[in-house]
This record gives sequence, structure tokens and C-alpha cells, in this order.
Amino acid sequence: MLLLFVGADHLYEYSVDDYSVLPTIGTLFIVNFISATAIGLILLTPLDRMLHRLGSIILPLAALSGFGIAATSLVALLVSEHTTLFGFMESNYRPAIIVAIVSEASAAVILLLVFIASWGNRRPVSRPKAPLGDHSQPSAGTP
Repeated sequence: MLLLFVGADHLYEYSVDDYSVLPTIGTLFIVNFISATAIGLILLTPLDRMLHRLGSIILPLAALSGFGIAATSLVALLVSEHTTLFGFMESNYRPAIIVAIVSEASAAVILLLVFIASWGNRRPVSRPKAPLGDHSQPSAGTP
């Protein structure tokens, strides 16, 4: 849910606070909204029930992607507070910026923990085993 909030915050900043007029920053805010929303919806989907083994692979990858979105958004915001970023510099810590910092940091930490937990709980892909009496493959000592 925090990742969806990160995306919604970027859409709000884009549309209400006139970030849409900033050439590169405006585009990045829309890309952030779209990617955070897409990954956030994937994370809310019961992937294990719908996709079984594939779901156990998609969940950690989606969590890692969400972590990347939140962490890079946070880093970009902190950089823009101290120096220009694509020709833009934030001027102060107004409430919208504080909300962005808290939501992005929280989302990054939680999604990293989700990634670690889900990566460790992946079910191994099982391969069909050869029957016990199958001697069609040579053993290590035979020529």
C-alpha cells in the first residue's frame, strides 16, 4: 500500500504543484506514478494462489522493483534538496516533501524486508527424477 501512496504522491505533485511544467522532472513524476501503481497492484494480487510456482518468483521480483522505485525516488528527492537535479532544486521542507520522504523511506524498508522474506521462501522448481532402476546414463567411473 505504501508504494501506491508513493505513486499517488507523485501524481499529486505533478498535477497540483505544477511539476508538470518541468521538462525532465515532470516526465519522471508521471513514470514514477505509473510504475509505482503497476508494481503496487502486482504486490496486492494473491500471486501464489493465482500463479502457483510462478507467483513465488514474481513476488520477490515485484518487491525488489518496488524497493528500487521507492529508494531511487527518495535519493532523487534528497539530492534535489541540496543541489540541482535535471535543472531543478527543491527549496524547502514543506509538508508535501515531508510526506514524500516518510512514505518513500517506509516503502523502501518494508519492500526490502518483503523481498528478503519472499526470496528465502521460494519453492524450488522441481525437475522430474529418473526412476531408481534407470541406468541409461553412465556413472562417473565408466568410460
